[in-house]
Amino acid sequence: MPLATVSELPSLEQLPENYLVSLDNFSAISLSGEEQSKYLQGQVTCDVSQTTDNSLQVGAHCDAKGKVFSVFRLINRLAAHLLIQPKESLEASLKELKKFGVFSKVTIEATDHLAFMALIGGNSGEILAKHFPQTPDALTPVIQHESTTLVYLSSHQGCYLIIDEQDNIKTLASLFDLTIFQSDVWNLFEISQGFPILSKEAINQYVPQMLNLQALHGISFTKGCYLGQETVARMQYLGKNKRALFALEGKTDSTISKEDSLEKQLGENWRKAGDIIASYEADNGSKYLQAVLSNDEQPMAFRLKLQPNSIFNIKELPYSLTTESN
Repeated sequence: MPLATVSELPSLEQLPENYLVSLDNFSAISLSGEEQSKYLQGQVTCDVSQTTDNSLQVGAHCDAKGKVFSVFRLINRLAAHLLIQPKESLEASLKELKKFGVFSKVTIEATDHLAFMALIGGNSGEILAKHFPQTPDALTPVIQHESTTLVYLSSHQGCYLIIDEQDNIKTLASLFDLTIFQSDVWNLFEISQGFPILSKEAINQYVPQMLNLQALHGISFTKGCYLGQETVARMQYLGKNKRALFALEGKTDSTISKEDSLEKQLGENWRKAGDIIASYEADNGSKYLQAVLSNDEQPMAFRLKLQPNSIFNIKELPYSLTTESN
């Protein structure tokens, strides 16, 4: 049963101190079986051998050319690996994982029986602690309470994922007595945190470093071979990557088209600066973009190609682009 959500789309400044987000646009790929870890290790950018029942990893699933199918958060739940991600990127990734999985002792499927919710806010940890005997933190990011999985994501705004069976999630939401926003608001959170949101149009378009996976500790450069590893390593060690993921904020008169792109001014002329991969439009007219631009961009004004009167500025992310995974 879907959660009873409010229809408001607030800007960052309008968000309440603590709130819930219904992640009905999320699911996960589950891998279970005797060779689940061995198989997944050869398919994704993160080091699956380091996962435990209490760990959280970020990673990407690439094709043979190093282009990203999906970006996920990896946890263990009830003896299975879960690759948590939006449904929009899940289909392509699931298909590819199943294609090669037939040669291993592994069961790969979508977790349609699970529901996902986010608890965000400065007091979110204290709120969670009122209802669970143990809550996750930076040292122990994943905690299991019977059928409920709690995942600690961020200390910057205070954020936890809550995962449970479809039939239980609405009961859990009622415990907190907080405003529940629709899943669009999650895009606002991810954009502000610099976590990639892959639309169908962005699938197989970017190598992991163009999506800041090295800054999110989502690439292991010591784990050995995996699909697309040669391209990812070449980008890292030969300095061939010239693009990165950025967050931008601005205002426009009209809604943002999926076909639009960003332009920057050079003298009296404007030229393409990069591609928009995700956006969020608040009710007050504020617009937030996630875009792949040149990684040496200096603070400047950008505009939408289809809306020449628009102005967008780069916003600071909560991490450094020079941060590298191990």
